[in-house]
Amino acid sequence: MLDGRLSKQIPADEICSHGSLRTSGMKAQFSTTQWSQVLAARDGAGTEARQALAVLCETYWYPLYVFVRREGYDADAARDLTQGFFAYLLEKEVLQQVQPSAGRFRSFLLATLRHFISRERGKDQALKRGGGTQTISVDAAAAEARYDLEPTDELTPEQVFESRWAMTVLDRAMERLRQESGESGDLERFQKLQPYLTGQKPRLPYNEIAVELQMTEGAVKTAVYRMRQQFGLNLRQEIAETVADPSEIDDEVRYLLSVLRPFQNAPA
Repeated sequence: MLDGRLSKQIPADEICSHGSLRTSGMKAQFSTTQWSQVLAARDGAGTEARQALAVLCETYWYPLYVFVRREGYDADAARDLTQGFFAYLLEKEVLQQVQPSAGRFRSFLLATLRHFISRERGKDQALKRGGGTQTISVDAAAAEARYDLEPTDELTPEQVFESRWAMTVLDRAMERLRQESGESGDLERFQKLQPYLTGQKPRLPYNEIAVELQMTEGAVKTAVYRMRQQFGLNLRQEIAETVADPSEIDDEVRYLLSVLRPFQNAPA
């Protein structure tokens, strides 16, 4: 997993300013995204919207799980509540209550989860709502293993949710870059140069990594620069799937990187 220090390496303004990454050049590409597809189909034209919503939920379930845990629920209750929330979100007519101007999926999801928890709190069998329902798979063991690594801090459940959301976006953007490097036959280069992207302390300086890769030092620096550009594009593509309007991408980039700042000094 990446850490918050990534925002030192790839500032939001840099991601937003590269010519090929500007929002104005991406509107056509991102005119239909997963979240905008959901909003467009809120009138009940259900199958494609439901599938798009399911993909988004499958991607971002862990920030929800962390939020529920930080609300004071134990691992079993958090698993059941998270699974129950997915069933509620995908099986009920929740989308009919969503306005087309709902904006960011992140905000919608957290507000809806808080409402769901409020409804369930105090019901005798509330946490069994998701029992037997596999609308979205939640790997309880993996979730709790990840949660055990969460730092002990004074952040609110909302702040932890947003930081884990941001890390999920960054991780997915980096995984795209890894896959792209593998497809182009550059996986070894990616693996050796990734620390120069994430803020980890590189094992070797540029001149020594150049020897390992049989490249010049200048070529290594150019490769890192291009990887950062591609990572920025991948990051924007991930964010684009969760906003209703491409004009919101730049602000969302800046916001998600800003919520990671409290973690910049945390151990890698």
